[in-house]
Amino acid sequence: MPFKTESGFLLPSIHAAPPFFTQQPNPATQATVTQHWTRLILTYARHRNLFTIGPDDADAAGGDWDEILRNPRINRRLFSSHLATILADMVAKGHAAYEPPRQTALVLLYWRSADEWAQVLHDWASATGQLNTILTFYEIVEPPVPSPLSGVPLPIVRRAVGVLARSIRAQIIAVSDGEGVRFLPGAAGK
Repeated sequence: MPFKTESGFLLPSIHAAPPFFTQQPNPATQATVTQHWTRLILTYARHRNLFTIGPDDADAAGGDWDEILRNPRINRRLFSSHLATILADMVAKGHAAYEPPRQTALVLLYWRSADEWAQVLHDWASATGQLNTILTFYEIVEPPVPSPLSGVPLPIVRRAVGVLARSIRAQIIAVSDGEGVRFLPGAAGK
């Protein structure tokens, strides 16, 4: 039976099944469990606006991920080794990336695709009158007025800008303290 967390997230019914929290010896069963965990992690991250998770989050009681990585109603929790396996699968399938690269302690979650983030970014630039204006990456992720991009990690913004640049809706410009972005009108919905 689905259960609603304190943050208002509706947990899927599989979250109440004890085997969901343990690594399964049968590879086909484990693949199904991993698929369910992937979906749960990504939807919860989107619900809570979370961008990173690591195996250590499974051991951190009271952390941002506690609501889904533990189920006190059935006295179960996901172990860090199992979470590491799930995260490695998410990285392999493009749902996440190790951040910083070449380590496995933390992943950056892609709960929106690069194309979706590009559309959010371009819509924000259009709605706030930023077209043909050069903005630094800092100004994009820390705007004076909260936006859908507030707090989005720079690697995600850079991927979105790359999508916009390929569709000729943005240019990366060298500025005195690094790089900036100029948003161009472009065709809507590209």
